Amino acid sequence: MGDFPSLGRHLDAWARDDDARAAVAEAVQAIADTAVSLAEIIAQGPMAGALGAIVGGNVDGDAQKELDVRANDLFLKALGNAPVAVFGSEENEGAVVLNDGAPLAVAIDPLDGSSNIDTNVSIGTIFSILPMTTSGSAESALLQPGVNQLAAGFVIYGPQTALVLTLGQGTQVFTLDRETGGFVLTRADVQIPAGKAEYAINASNYRHWDEPVRLYIDDCLSGAEGPREQNFNMRWVASLVAEAFRIFARGGIFLYPRDDRPGYQQGRLRLVYEANPIALLVEQAGGAATDGEHRILDVAPQQLHQRVPLVFGARDKVERVARYHREPHAIGERSPLFGRRGLFRA
Repeated sequence: MGDFPSLGRHLDAWARDDDARAAVAEAVQAIADTAVSLAEIIAQGPMAGALGAIVGGNVDGDAQKELDVRANDLFLKALGNAPVAVFGSEENEGAVVLNDGAPLAVAIDPLDGSSNIDTNVSIGTIFSILPMTTSGSAESALLQPGVNQLAAGFVIYGPQTALVLTLGQGTQVFTLDRETGGFVLTRADVQIPAGKAEYAINASNYRHWDEPVRLYIDDCLSGAEGPREQNFNMRWVASLVAEAFRIFARGGIFLYPRDDRPGYQQGRLRLVYEANPIALLVEQAGGAATDGEHRILDVAPQQLHQRVPLVFGARDKVERVARYHREPHAIGERSPLFGRRGLFRA
């Protein structure tokens, strides 16, 4: 066994004697400790109860599972004992005030991918840590552009339970050591691999996408004979944390675009507690994250549960998608033989 520094040691070294950093470190540790407890519940599966049973709906009308509620309660309680003033969650309609005068606000998706609970597919927790604002409502503290995040991360409950974390100085991966019950650093300063021919998208929605997204996927599907001159593999897990973890490990690109279905015109993922933390992690690992055209971290949220399209991964691939939006019929590297209105298209 090698020497794997603990998360606590890593946080202590980063915070040192800085009170502001120490508060962030305490909040991260509270989230990590809660994730360990949640991982134990998830690992029990049906023995822990009917975790996938629908018990209601959240503010956006999505089905709320038993494990969604339990996860939310666990994180709410833990962060109530941390220097966190405001808590915003997918499972709560509005912001919850925890500790007046505390320096931080936390936005969280307590259980990402809950539709996969009964299928034994990796699920997770996504979180964003922001500085507490002194003006406006409690919820306004959560409605800051993602560039203001002090820290962000996600936990994936899979074959390994792993915490992917950024404190604004690179992206690190910690793995749960089952013997000690704590996270240890297993990959430091992760960089998203470039040049990988892999993309993730739900292709069943092809007919609903905007033309630039269809063009991008068409060119991938054309393979070595097409304008990209390369064969691509497609992946789709339907779990944001699983898709993100794979991209940190293997590269490629993830696309969850807007489309013309009711409820999907503005995208489907939540800006504040899904897209923003993923975007910060990706940028800190050398990648890029956009809504298809614009940098995610520059978007100013208007409401806690605001939805947004999300494209992230290797920088060159994300920038190509943006070019397809800007000039879908005049992309220099696309051969006229394969253009949507080219020789092989009606």
